[in-house]
Order: sequence, then C-alpha cells, then structure tokens
Amino acid sequence: MNGNGKERPEINFKVGGVRAAVWKWNNMTKDGRPFTQRKVVLDRAYRDGHGNWKNVNSYDANDIPKAILALYKAFDYLHRASEESEKPVLKEELVE
Repeated sequence: MNGNGKERPEINFKVGGVRAAVWKWNNMTKDGRPFTQRKVVLDRAYRDGHGNWKNVNSYDANDIPKAILALYKAFDYLHRASEESEKPVLKEELVE
C-alpha cells in the first residue's frame, strides 16, 4: 500500500458500494524471522456529480449492514488465512 498504483489487495469483499480490502505484507521480525501481516481497509464507492468514481470512509445508515457483512467476510478470511499456509492472490468476492 505505498500509493504507486502497482500494489493490489490480496482479496476484496464487496457488498453493494462497500468494500473490505485485505492487504498482505511479508515482513521480518527484529531477529530476522519472516512473518506475514494482513490488514483490512474499509471504504465505500460512489459516483460524484461528474460521473467519476470516488471512495470515502463514511457510511450512512443503509451502508452499515453492508459494512458489517463485508468486515465479517474479511474477518473470516483472515481467520482461515492464519490457519493455512497461503491463500490465492488478487481475488474478489461479491457478497449478495
């Protein structure tokens, strides 16, 4: 997530316009042991008055159940990923 546009989330969970994106980093401890770290970024997409897509991190009452479901799916994924050695990269799951 360095903002250069080349990195992508490991997986996205979309519910309507709300997205929970799971980002993965491979890091090293101070004593040189490798470990994997994952974090979740929650945002909501909308079109502005000119038809351009924008992302924000504010939610109205209708978005909250969508955010809860997207975060639940991300949490479940993180839990499974911690139990398994590797997961598929650059996946997207649309939650209905």
